[in-house]
Amino acid sequence: MIRAKLSYDVGLMNALRKVYGSEVEAFLNSLSTPPSRYYVRVNTLRATVDEVINRLRNRGIDVYRDEHIHEAIYFPVKGPYDVPTSNKVVVADKRAAESVMLGADLYIPGVLGGNFSKGSEVNVITPYGDIVAYGISLIDYDELRKKPNGIAVKVIKSVYEVVKIRELTEYSEGLIYPQSLPSMLVGRLMNPLDSEVIVDACAAPGGKTGHLIELSNGRATIYAFDHSVSKVKDMLHELNRLGHSGLVKVFRADSRYIHVDFPWLKADKVLIDPPCSSLGVIPKLADSKRYEDILTLARYQIQFIRSAINIVKPGGLIAYSTCTVTFEENEEVISKAINEFKLEIVEPTIKLGSKGIGTQFDEYLIRFHPHIHRQPGYFIALLRKRFSH
Repeated sequence: MIRAKLSYDVGLMNALRKVYGSEVEAFLNSLSTPPSRYYVRVNTLRATVDEVINRLRNRGIDVYRDEHIHEAIYFPVKGPYDVPTSNKVVVADKRAAESVMLGADLYIPGVLGGNFSKGSEVNVITPYGDIVAYGISLIDYDELRKKPNGIAVKVIKSVYEVVKIRELTEYSEGLIYPQSLPSMLVGRLMNPLDSEVIVDACAAPGGKTGHLIELSNGRATIYAFDHSVSKVKDMLHELNRLGHSGLVKVFRADSRYIHVDFPWLKADKVLIDPPCSSLGVIPKLADSKRYEDILTLARYQIQFIRSAINIVKPGGLIAYSTCTVTFEENEEVISKAINEFKLEIVEPTIKLGSKGIGTQFDEYLIRFHPHIHRQPGYFIALLRKRFSH
């Protein structure tokens, strides 16, 4: 079993123990294991769930409907498997190795080095020496600098296996979007209605934006913001692939200051999925963070809520979600928002995962834990802006 190479300082480990107690080792060990189910969302503006499932099953692909979210379907993640060994290796960077471990081919930009030649049997390994796959090299080592793109290793056997989503015709036709179950739950809980104005404050890469468009049948007025030029470009590409380009207004902006830069904007609902420590993302083969990073992010995260308060209408909904697990970035941020901005906690209409920790409103919070739910670590809270008295 591959164990993630984690470099967390004493403060961060104490923060994780505050959440997990005696289960902290089980949590850490689970980080290098992929989810048991690989989820995609059916783009219901282009196809029905049954149509997509039938198309896939007719080609012999194992695919199943989720029990709770209508548009969610999943492919079983199989493994772990023993991988054949070779005396030749290709070293992949962390991100590429995480994909290859699930069966993806290794592309040239993800290669760090190794000893291989075209046509040779190779092991794809992490920078730390863990074997994640066995395959055939499609290039010589000397070609790396001459060919910036293309496949470097055709993977034959990987530690885990799942359908190669991006090679499916359903993907190229914009019928599906890879998205975790907890992430889809956020859109469902927001329940976007046709007539509403909705803001996705930290929208890239656009998964939740697209979901909100589909749930509102393309009739809600949706604004998507992100601060990164490259991320906005990628988001526009994804929205175009899904056929959503004309159904959303996309802006590059710092969402901590939407109320200043877009003073005319008034929303019925605001989604905040802010930058976080991503401690819940799986599988990860390595990670390095300090407790000070967590505190810095928590101070950053509350600023997005402060801006959302100024643009959401009285009685309006604010959804807050992260793909991390620390108390400081989740329950503590929500507690501050409730106390400082006089927001109300809202009971979710769908309760999956586990409840929150350490607050008087734990029952209204949603958490997913990798070692318990075999899904990414995730946190969701719903807040309502009070009517003025």
